[in-house]
Amino acid sequence: MIVSYEDVTPGAKSSLGSHLFTRDEIVTFAKQWDPQRFHVDEEAAKHSMFGTLVASGWHTGCVAMRLIVDSRQRFEQERRARGEATPRLGVSPGMSNLRWPVPTRPGDEVHYFSEVLDKRETKRPEWGLVHLRTTSAARPPFRSRVGCSSAAATRSDVRRLSARRRAG
Repeated sequence: MIVSYEDVTPGAKSSLGSHLFTRDEIVTFAKQWDPQRFHVDEEAAKHSMFGTLVASGWHTGCVAMRLIVDSRQRFEQERRARGEATPRLGVSPGMSNLRWPVPTRPGDEVHYFSEVLDKRETKRPEWGLVHLRTTSAARPPFRSRVGCSSAAATRSDVRRLSARRRAG
């Protein structure tokens, strides 16, 4: 979990949690957001390239986002309980390489993971940019679904940097 930009270590990995995809949840999500026949109609799905009902890739991505937020909130609650400050996070400038090479089927419990790929300085001295890869895996052979994103992380020495910038 990101504490501050300086504390981020490329290669660090964490588990975000898991989610069990049910038939009803898959159909409900798809009817509203991605109503393709292999997401909403079991009979039609039998005649698709999947041979069965499958979850929308957008559904699996939304679950990943929820687990990222839940994980972050747990981390912040733990820090507050210990009397520690919680770091500010900025916005994400976007995603890349979002792929769904393996379909998610009803009954799949999908596990989600995050890995810090790298970090870099930004033009704003109080922020750094952290590049992350979120992966998920279900049943064997545990082939991953992948998405990469970046997030702005505040620097721990932000007060000193801001004061230097105002004086400069």
